[in-house]
Amino acid sequence: MPSELVHLELSDHVATVTLDSPHNRNALSRELVRQLGERLSTAEADPDTRVVLLRSAHPVFCAGADLTEAVSGTGADGPRQLVALQAQIAKMAKPVVVELRGPVRAGGLGIVGAADIVLAAETVTFALTEVRLGLAPAVISLSLLERLSPRAAADVFLSARTFGAAEAADMGLITRAVPDAELASAVDDTLNAIVKGNIQGLSETKQLLNGDLLERIERDGEYAARRSAELFDSEEARAAMKAFLTRTRP
Repeated sequence: MPSELVHLELSDHVATVTLDSPHNRNALSRELVRQLGERLSTAEADPDTRVVLLRSAHPVFCAGADLTEAVSGTGADGPRQLVALQAQIAKMAKPVVVELRGPVRAGGLGIVGAADIVLAAETVTFALTEVRLGLAPAVISLSLLERLSPRAAADVFLSARTFGAAEAADMGLITRAVPDAELASAVDDTLNAIVKGNIQGLSETKQLLNGDLLERIERDGEYAARRSAELFDSEEARAAMKAFLTRTRP
């Protein structure tokens, strides 16, 4: 496993943060989440940066929780890390734009929910698969319940079905779905528009937009993290995760 799982490039008022953990399809390991938080902090502190672009170096944006860590018991702090990451993204004074070129599963949707603008290629798929493993999307519900209607949340949380980018846009999960060939230009257009904003104006507007989200994280974050950890540690979930890993390994 490479030592750097998340890269940062600063250029032309844009901080580009790239997930690069192909061995587990950018699953939310403790190290990836730690590095992602550090890269975001560096971007936040950079005086020339006005917007952060979060993307993946590989076809999959994020496969969700790192089940290998969960089964081995080394990921006990994972739920609290993910609560803190969502809060960090939402609190940042600089807008966070997510570019999706490939699938997003389970916990990875917490990053999508916390971001300010999410642009996805039309072929991107999403799924919240926690219920099939004896789990619940407890931690990522902190951001997702601010984006989805109650009916949409019930549908995708309980069914664990796979859905596409157009439907994700309709339900408010992402900002816009665009043809795959047009994604790069759509992202560039969005970044170019944002960097024209005044730094104070961007910060104050983001604070205005994310007040309810941050209030929910502050109010419910500790309970969600604790309950998620309990579920991951349950015998039923451990058995389901082990069975899943056995099926998916070559």
